[in-house]
Amino acid sequence: MLMPFIRRNIVERLLALKNGSVKLECWQELEKSQWLPEEELRAIQWQCLQTLLNAAYTGNTFYRQRFEAAGITPDMISTPDDLRRLPILTKEEIRAAGPSMLSQGFEVENLQQAKTGGSTGRSLELYYTEECSERRNGCAWRHDRWAGWQPGEPVAACWGNPMLPKTVKEWLQHWLVQPILYLDTMSVNDDAVRSFVSQWHRMKPTLLFGHAHSLYLLACYLKKLNIIGLQPKGIISSSMMLIPSERQVIEETFGVRVIDRYGCEEVSLIACECERHEGMHLNIDHLFIEFIGEDGQPAAAGEPGKIVVTDLINTAMPFIRYQVEDVGIPTDRRCSCGRGLPLMEGLAGRVADFLVKPDQTRVAGISLIENTLTRFTGLDQMQIVQHALLDFEMRLVVGPTYTEEVGRELITYWKSVFSEDAQIRLVLLDAILPEQSGKFRFSICHVK
Repeated sequence: MLMPFIRRNIVERLLALKNGSVKLECWQELEKSQWLPEEELRAIQWQCLQTLLNAAYTGNTFYRQRFEAAGITPDMISTPDDLRRLPILTKEEIRAAGPSMLSQGFEVENLQQAKTGGSTGRSLELYYTEECSERRNGCAWRHDRWAGWQPGEPVAACWGNPMLPKTVKEWLQHWLVQPILYLDTMSVNDDAVRSFVSQWHRMKPTLLFGHAHSLYLLACYLKKLNIIGLQPKGIISSSMMLIPSERQVIEETFGVRVIDRYGCEEVSLIACECERHEGMHLNIDHLFIEFIGEDGQPAAAGEPGKIVVTDLINTAMPFIRYQVEDVGIPTDRRCSCGRGLPLMEGLAGRVADFLVKPDQTRVAGISLIENTLTRFTGLDQMQIVQHALLDFEMRLVVGPTYTEEVGRELITYWKSVFSEDAQIRLVLLDAILPEQSGKFRFSICHVK
């Protein structure tokens, strides 16, 4: 197609010349570096980490105090074990510090600002340079290409509260740089899906991108409305865990394998599947990633660990050993694709979405939901809220095969998992609404 070629090779280059954008340059570098041996990529990563630590120590009051409190200086950090002497950075500390986390020479008014969705509590305010943003976008291009998309090709997105162009100038920029067709997940119904499909046929997007559960809901609507013929080159799910049963429905509906991606607003893209679907490649170009077990030590391969990341490219507001509050599973396996980027097996869930048993052991809510959805018939959507240790609210959207007997069996099954004394209330709904960010949460735990 001519327009994608023009966008990729002319428009982007003109923008780079006009604005000094590094996105195109960064993307081209990452396309090459992904094939370097892992050992070489690790060496580059460690060099970037040491540069960041030195800059934070000498030019950031917040981190200088953390170094001094830990009794350590950057020149004392030569191994990952040394790095763990620095304390983990929490969301509460970021909220308390606010703009005081900025490095010397950076002012709020000269930086880009973003807020997290706040689905596990209050949102965070984040600051970073335009160059940092462009490098992240260049990295996203690389991973989008793993799904078969090429820069400049139209994209369709299932997203909540999308930022749509409003003026003629904004619409022109949207069409010239990156046309995106949105399905607003905050307002999905039959008419919205039909309109989305109509625009799809005009725009012909080659990539479908969105929240994992939103992609599943779109697939369900297409089946319900008997709409066929939407087949992009690739599909990328993001922003929440993709459970196997929903992946299957999406892939059957669109006739395309789904590439699962993991990231967060704070540090952008963390890991992504490639075309081989053998795990998720870690973005060690831009991040230093740790998996920390319950004992505070590195999690062994195959064992779940809390994900702790250090952003190597955000020098304005450094995130050093930041606990994302997600749990992942590291691995020693290598992907057959030949890329040097290491793998993780996948996500085990969010810390806030783990449910608690009476003996204080924790259960990955999303795994239990997946098991329930495949075990019982007539369940279209499900969300569990644990209000107290033995107090559960089970929100259900049911189909025609659901019966009261299924409901009783459902309660019996969940009591067998938690306790016979558990109080489990079934609440039947027409729909389970997403969070303000557009994300869906399968499980919510209020037990501390």
